[in-house]
Amino acid sequence: MKLEKSLKLRFAAIAGLAATLPLAAFAQNAPTLPASYSAVVTSAADGPISPDAVLTLREAIELVNGTLPFAALSPAEKALVTPAAGTSQISFNLVGDTNIQLGSLLPPLTASGLVIDGSTQPGYGGISTAPMIEPVPTPVVSISPAAGAEVPRGLTVTADDVTIRGLSLYGFSSRHRSTETTPPADIFITHLAPPIDAGPGAPSASALAFQEAAAAPAGVVVEDSWLGISPTGEVPDREEMSAFGVSVFNAVDPVIRRNRIEYHEGSGIITGARAQGMVVTENTLIANGLAGMPDAIRLDGDIDGTEIFGNLMCGSDGSGVYLFKPDGAARIYDNNIRFNGRRLRRAAVYLMGSGHEVTDNFIGYQPGPGVAIAAYPRSEQNLILNNQFAALDGLSVDLTYNHSANPYDYQIGDGPNPPRYSYNRRKDTANAAINAPTLTAYVFPLEGEQAVVTGTADPGSEVTLYTVNDPLRVYGALDEQLDTTSVGEDGQFSFTLGVPSGTRVSAIATDPRYGTSEPSPMASIGEVLPIQPAAYSATCALAQVPIEAEPELPPEPLQLSVPRQIHFALDQSFISAESADILDQVAAVLQEYSFIVIELEGHTDPRASNAYNQALGERRARSARDYLLQQGIAPERMRIRSFGETQRATTGSDRIDYARDRRVEIIFEDTRGLEIEYVNPETDLQLE
Repeated sequence: MKLEKSLKLRFAAIAGLAATLPLAAFAQNAPTLPASYSAVVTSAADGPISPDAVLTLREAIELVNGTLPFAALSPAEKALVTPAAGTSQISFNLVGDTNIQLGSLLPPLTASGLVIDGSTQPGYGGISTAPMIEPVPTPVVSISPAAGAEVPRGLTVTADDVTIRGLSLYGFSSRHRSTETTPPADIFITHLAPPIDAGPGAPSASALAFQEAAAAPAGVVVEDSWLGISPTGEVPDREEMSAFGVSVFNAVDPVIRRNRIEYHEGSGIITGARAQGMVVTENTLIANGLAGMPDAIRLDGDIDGTEIFGNLMCGSDGSGVYLFKPDGAARIYDNNIRFNGRRLRRAAVYLMGSGHEVTDNFIGYQPGPGVAIAAYPRSEQNLILNNQFAALDGLSVDLTYNHSANPYDYQIGDGPNPPRYSYNRRKDTANAAINAPTLTAYVFPLEGEQAVVTGTADPGSEVTLYTVNDPLRVYGALDEQLDTTSVGEDGQFSFTLGVPSGTRVSAIATDPRYGTSEPSPMASIGEVLPIQPAAYSATCALAQVPIEAEPELPPEPLQLSVPRQIHFALDQSFISAESADILDQVAAVLQEYSFIVIELEGHTDPRASNAYNQALGERRARSARDYLLQQGIAPERMRIRSFGETQRATTGSDRIDYARDRRVEIIFEDTRGLEIEYVNPETDLQLE
């Protein structure tokens, strides 16, 4: 949580720098438009500008920006540059090393219409077998910081209509300072590159006038790139992990499409002051938010007109999409949002504000609600329609009410609301407290092949009836949409259905004045059949969920001859060599039995404050998860949780007792309900 707080401070620092100086002052300092060139980068080296036999990326950027005169190039470099009609392009023909390792920040991209095209590199376009919503060709050219170099941003875009295509960018972050740095990211989009250090002594912020939309770059495109991972696709080490993927701090109509955005400490896509008209489509976002802001996509600032559709969001540590006090409304549709909430229990989609639409998504396998809507600031007219939900730890739609200021209450929802009929209820609950429908029976009889389902709901609303595919609780998860009908002035509605006996149904109500309600408790059609939970595998690969074929079960209950806990030194969270041996055994079991998922539970001894131990327990659980990620265990198969000092292994207070307390417990779960037995050696105890 320290990183999340720090990153929030960084955004606040930049926003605080925004001056009231009129846009004209910024325009007066705008540089003269440079000439347009087509430049071919032939060297992965990075360093001072010098006329030699090769052209580097830094030199190519300076050239198209107009800060490096064409006349200053060597004859060999001039041969790699040709005048271009209208706009500039940077292409690649690297020989040998194709990893551009930066020693310092690259200049911001200030040439309007510039295209940086990694797909021009020979060898581009290999096929990857990794899970993707839309296949993204394997890049060849990668950009990362050099060993030991702190480079907070890969590419910084400040001009209109810039396109970044076919690259791999990873490893961009910044260390913590007493004065906060500006937000790091693989790609950072804003109208003027902010200073690295946003604390005292920073340059004047008179040009950082975010209040003027005309200053924001328009039409920036990021496509067909791998962000957060190298062209090998391997999980980066923690020190090589990027902070964010694409940070849209101030832009109009940016497009982020067909990218792999994976393994970031913070969100894969995050917005700041403005992202009006943003389009996010066909991206694969996996395992983001591993240390800081935990959500795959986090929207803040002015996001009016944003559309998020056709994306896969899987294995992130928080929500798939998280909106924090945005201005304007967004549409979120046709996405596959699964197996998120690996570290923090949150809704798969968390909304603040009004007028959002969440439609036609698959939302499942979430340790929290499907869609939760905050009561504060006042939220209404949010439409949640025709989504398919599965395996939720909460309601499919959860409307919170303003009863607590604890962020936890807002992020995970608060469960079913009681019916409320006073006018004042409109003010204290999301979507103006529209009531959930009430079905008039728990079981509706079949007459021939049809059943009549009746109920009551708020007059003037429309009720949509769904089947329930996960009937483990009173509310289940909404699955297939069956039919929609209007509610009469008397509050009555009815459906005539032709469905098999044993079908379970639930309903939601929608009023365009207020939005969509929470679901009703489910009811059965005909007989009440025994509950048969659907089998599934914890995987981001879409074609493998749900499982259609019969699983191969061992003939006897599975005996895991593997420890289910590791231990830590006093006040430490690093993995010792002995603990690594244990985790290697855990990884081998997980690789052999793909149907097993685990929860990593962090614990501490009692010798610190509750808050400190809670954070230490999380760091220990994260360290175990990070190690298993490096061994190839998919992030969606692991959840982490911290108990701090609340569940000690012992009641004593000597060195051995405390050593036993300092642990991560590994809880094995079989998604098919197979019995598992455990063994618990203590070969890695670390005494003080």
